[in-house]
Amino acid sequence: MPVSLHHIVIDAHDLPGLARFWAAVLGWRILSEREREVVIGPEETAPTGICFMPVTDRKTVKNRLHLDLTAPAEDREAEIARILALGATPADVGQTGDESWTVLADPEGNEFCVVRPKKTLIS
Repeated sequence: MPVSLHHIVIDAHDLPGLARFWAAVLGWRILSEREREVVIGPEETAPTGICFMPVTDRKTVKNRLHLDLTAPAEDREAEIARILALGATPADVGQTGDESWTVLADPEGNEFCVVRPKKTLIS
């Protein structure tokens, strides 16, 4: 049997603060909070979550890995505004302005994208 994804781990200076930001963005909740680890997920039995671990160094370059989020097309701009109100900021990673995604950064500078939803295939 192959391995499965358990957690996506994000290094953070303010573990509880960054965990609360991402929980609010995703509509998830904090599942576990310890001094050196905070875990969020949609529910206790979810197979995958996000784990925040402490780090002392500052982020200095673009992420090598990032999250892509999506929302229904009619809600996309409102969701971007909601995420910005939660503490995200617009991020410039060299995009031209013609992309089908919007690049944002979380409160600690980790880039992520809000992409257009996939078109559903009609059979």
